[in-house]
Amino acid sequence: MSAAAGPRYVGDVDALKALAHPLRQRMLTRLQSRGPATSAILAVEFDIDRGAASYHLRQLERFGFVEQDDAMSSGRRRFWRSVPADTRLPLSGEAAAGDEVQVIRRLWRDQADRELAAFRADEAAHGEFADAAMSSQGRSTLTAAELAAFAEEYIALLRRWRREPHEASPGARPVTVLFYAFPTPDQVGLG
Repeated sequence: MSAAAGPRYVGDVDALKALAHPLRQRMLTRLQSRGPATSAILAVEFDIDRGAASYHLRQLERFGFVEQDDAMSSGRRRFWRSVPADTRLPLSGEAAAGDEVQVIRRLWRDQADRELAAFRADEAAHGEFADAAMSSQGRSTLTAAELAAFAEEYIALLRRWRREPHEASPGARPVTVLFYAFPTPDQVGLG
């Protein structure tokens, strides 16, 4: 099992292209939330050809986003799992302006929006989880160094609570957590 690594800054154009593919994002999200799967399982779940599923898994593997789960694999039956990582995209600079980064950000936002909408559409079905769920917005006034320290502390907290599906406590469910921290532009929302 791979240990959860520290921050992984994805700035390489080829890695960004691999991650910017919508189906690969969906496959990666599935592996993160529900655990290991074979290309055949993913092909059925995503209604695609098994060869296509294998190809997309190999592309994710090539850039270290997924890996073979040797404990579950046997013979030609290969199980894949996500590689635990604190994946970060550039927020500023030339790489941040690239099409791939924009696509990945949009895919992440869209996935979160779909998950939140599905939750909100049937909150009662989630029982005690509906009571525990929350959203929050806050503001502070920080220096650049304080903002960086705050973000690292927040990520450390998430890392401390990270559980792979097979490590989860009984009754645990996948949980989506979003985090944005950026300097508030003057005049935005003040009109």
